[in-house]
Amino acid sequence: MVVSSVCANHHFCMRRQTRSSPAALPKHSCVLICQIRSEYNFRSCFSMDTGCLSSMNITGTSQARSFAGQLPTHRCFASGSIQALKSSQHVSFGVKSLVLRNKGKGFRRRLGALQVVCQDFPRPPLENTINFLEAGQLSSFFRNSEQPTKPLQVVIAGAGLAGLSTAKYLADAGHKPILLEARDVLGGKLLGRMKMEIGMKLGFISFNLFGELGINDRLQWKEHSMIFAMPNKPGEFSRFDFPETLPAPLNGIWAILRNNEMLTWPEKVKFALGLLPAMVGGQAYVEAQDGLTVSEWMKKQGVPDRVNDEVFIAMSKALNFINPDELSMQCILIALNRFLQEKHGSKMAFLDGNPPERLCMPIVDHVRSLGGEVRLNSRIQKIELNPDGTVKHFALTDGTQITGDAYVFATPVDILKLLIPQEWKEISYFKKLEKLVGVPVINVHIWFDRKLKNTYDHLLFSRSSLLSEYYDPNRSMLELVFAPAEEWVGRSDTEIIEATMQELAKLFPDEIAADQSKAKILKYHVVKTPRSVYKTIPDCEPCRPLQRSPIEGFYLAGDYTKQKYLASMEGAVLSGKFCAQSIVEDYKMLSRRSLKSLQSEVPVAS
Repeated sequence: MVVSSVCANHHFCMRRQTRSSPAALPKHSCVLICQIRSEYNFRSCFSMDTGCLSSMNITGTSQARSFAGQLPTHRCFASGSIQALKSSQHVSFGVKSLVLRNKGKGFRRRLGALQVVCQDFPRPPLENTINFLEAGQLSSFFRNSEQPTKPLQVVIAGAGLAGLSTAKYLADAGHKPILLEARDVLGGKLLGRMKMEIGMKLGFISFNLFGELGINDRLQWKEHSMIFAMPNKPGEFSRFDFPETLPAPLNGIWAILRNNEMLTWPEKVKFALGLLPAMVGGQAYVEAQDGLTVSEWMKKQGVPDRVNDEVFIAMSKALNFINPDELSMQCILIALNRFLQEKHGSKMAFLDGNPPERLCMPIVDHVRSLGGEVRLNSRIQKIELNPDGTVKHFALTDGTQITGDAYVFATPVDILKLLIPQEWKEISYFKKLEKLVGVPVINVHIWFDRKLKNTYDHLLFSRSSLLSEYYDPNRSMLELVFAPAEEWVGRSDTEIIEATMQELAKLFPDEIAADQSKAKILKYHVVKTPRSVYKTIPDCEPCRPLQRSPIEGFYLAGDYTKQKYLASMEGAVLSGKFCAQSIVEDYKMLSRRSLKSLQSEVPVAS
């Protein structure tokens, strides 16, 4: 059996050491997901008593199957929770203690001690934060709600996070969701992401969901830092490090004050003075800024242009994939408010694999275990109506008609707008949706022929005019978000890769050249999403709909609907919760409607 030096999901690098000459683990040890693959293609998670095993790829005999089957699963922990290993003996002992769980002695002899080249951090204490507690309370609403005598059959269009969340919490409340996905894969807008960063885009609502599904160990936490590329100093990066010993907002203030590379002291002072009204005015002030772009607000508050160039171009792209001259200032203030109020509000974690498999499938398994259904390749062609304007059924492109007691549209808002029945289009609730438009986004994945050295195992704000995010999974594979992408989404993959390489050459001039004279591309993958999250531009907040529509029995879910996290994956999850809550609250009304409908279909005896 051979331990590969390149892990299957490109997430960590491992080096095999012989038993006669074991190497000590790095100073910062951790326990992470172990990915074991044989011809059976299975997974397992395990930990060492004193060491660290990270995503490893084991190929070979079927003995690996029994090995993984007997390994316990432990929650991730890292440098903050264990002491650095003192000698190589600890490493050998750790491997031996695991191998002894397997009866196959041959396997034990061939597997040497492992050195892991990675660094992950402990899961922060989230359980007592306000948002986490609120999420838990909302989840308990479904578990503790009165079990229905006759469960509602709820038809949900769209198996992204909003649809999956709606289905999950309806199933928790004892109802039967039927989730329809047009494509042959789960995830919706997540499909462009090979990995997924959790933190700025997913927060305490989703961490709560991970715990409910028992998959907390699929999150790989990173140090509490925000890292920016320095365009004027190619190959150099600037950091905002948030000290763990200080509470919010002191940890954020300390991080800003300690960084003198991006902003001068006069710029920091003017920026702080500009933010004072937001700190004093609270939520009312934040909501009132929806009519201004980030650039307009900064000019109004006397904040220097360099603050925009150094910080908010990158932040705007990270939050909504658009530039600060388009983004509503409300979006920025909501994010800053979170950073200032929550100690770990800006801390990052990465999902340990592709979202459809590592996040979406556990939700599907949960829904199915409670009697729900999930159907792929089920594209909706038309919303058919009853004479009273309510939904009669969803008509699919294959001719199938799906009926239910309630109906949910959890697709992106642009798809909903294409399918809104003509009879509904003049209703104010639906008419206001015209203001909401999805943002084009391009995800770029590039595999190089070598391991890049001058990179971070973290989210990196590139501050490039084209690239908005970057992270290095400690192997020669980069995942980038190409934004704004409106002018590029119609161009060829080759043009996009050429432009990406030119930008990467500015970020990593010692290792990457636009002509590939340095690091060479082995392969690449370009994923275009013509309409992603809704564009959070000024004055769109009043257009965002509540989850309960004015049409009895018809509901909406999606990040564009009313919830406090705006256009984000976190917002999609919360919208699904709110949608499910509305349906559960409407149970009696929906049951009466269904009974009346059945009675009207019974033929009258002559």
